[in-house]
This record gives sequence, structure tokens and C-alpha cells, in this order.
Amino acid sequence: MTTVLITGANRGLGLEFVRQYQNDGAEVIACCRNPETAEELKRLATSSHGRTTLYQMDVSKPKEILSVSKELNDCSIDYLINNAGILGTKFEEPMKGAFGSVDYESWEETLRVNVLGPFRVCEAFVNQVSQSQNRLIVFISTHMSSITSLTEGGFYPYRSSKAALNLLVKGLSIDLKEHDIRTLSFHPGWVKTDMGTNAAPIEIDDSISGMRKVISEYTPPKTGEFINYDGTPYPW
Repeated sequence: MTTVLITGANRGLGLEFVRQYQNDGAEVIACCRNPETAEELKRLATSSHGRTTLYQMDVSKPKEILSVSKELNDCSIDYLINNAGILGTKFEEPMKGAFGSVDYESWEETLRVNVLGPFRVCEAFVNQVSQSQNRLIVFISTHMSSITSLTEGGFYPYRSSKAALNLLVKGLSIDLKEHDIRTLSFHPGWVKTDMGTNAAPIEIDDSISGMRKVISEYTPPKTGEFINYDGTPYPW
């Protein structure tokens, strides 16, 4: 049975990852900041007949990451999906992320959640991933991190955090070779979620099913790539 660990599993992309993997019969480890208040996630777990389990894990809190890792010490994790992330500024308030108007405290928080958090998760669960059959660590990035295709400024906290995340993906693809672990970064598309807003053109189930197809077909020696949800390469 495939085992998947998903961070930020209480809503949006993370919740849909849980739903689809659960429906396909996978064992799902669903992590989020407050599982007790995650009503839809709890309903999914209840209907899973024990295959989906919930854990409290705020990726900005090292003690919580290590606590979950210790509890799952003997677990083999095929796919570790680093989905948890924050925008740092609202789309309707772009000036907070623009030159001359950046909220530096928000920027620091964005880096803690979007960069340090996923790296800590990787370090904490590297042994569990290495014990599995598929040994793949997935990172949810964004087209807004692409330096090559950048045509406008603004949103510096979010853009810089995801560009840094992409660098981690590439670097870890090298450092984790000794563990036979591979990495993959995704642009999930502009998706209808709380973060993406209803103006987004892509339905959430299409984004997740597309990424899951890429994940299932992303076999060795492939590693350290930035890919669109539909399977096409995305420029760094």
C-alpha cells in the first residue's frame, strides 16, 4: 500500500490531495496546524476506515515536526508532499508586497513557513522516506517563483520564498542521492482555492489529479525538476 504524508492538509490543495489519495486506497498521513478544527479533513479521516490519520504539525514549529517524526519512526513514506505554505500578502493588498511597501514581519513569517518549514520536514522524515519503495519528496511551488519567466515585480515575500524553495528542491536532489531519494517541484496552476481566489481558471480536482499523474510517472532517475501540474516542464 502506498503511504503519503501531506502537510497543510486541512484545506485547498492539501485537502484535495488527501481526498484523492484516500479514494485510491492509499494510507494518508494528514498534517496541519489545528486538526481539531479541520472539519472536512476530520470527515474524510472518519470515512477512511483508519487509512487516513491526522497529526498536529505546524511546519513553522520544529518541536511539532520532530514529535510527529518520532511517532512515525517506523513508518515508510512513499510520497512526502510539502504542501503547507502561505502567501504572505493578500492579492487584494498587493502593495504590502511591493517595493517600498513591504511588511517585513510578514516576509520573515513567509520565509519561515515556505522555506525553513519544508526543509525541516525533509530532515525530520528522511529516514521514513528512504525506507519506502517510491522515495519521492514533492514540493508545491508556483510559477511566480520563476526567474526566467518573470515579467512583473511585486509580491516579493511570496516570490522570494518560493524561488528559495525551488533552490532547495534542486540542492536536495543532489544531497539525497545517497538515500536514493528524489525531489520534484510543482507549479500547481492558478487554482480556485482560498489563496488562488475564485478568479482562478483551474479547478482544484484537475490540478491535483494532474500532479498525482506526474508523481506516479516520475520514476528514477528523474529528480530535481520544476514541472507544471499538466506534466510540462516549467522554467526556473
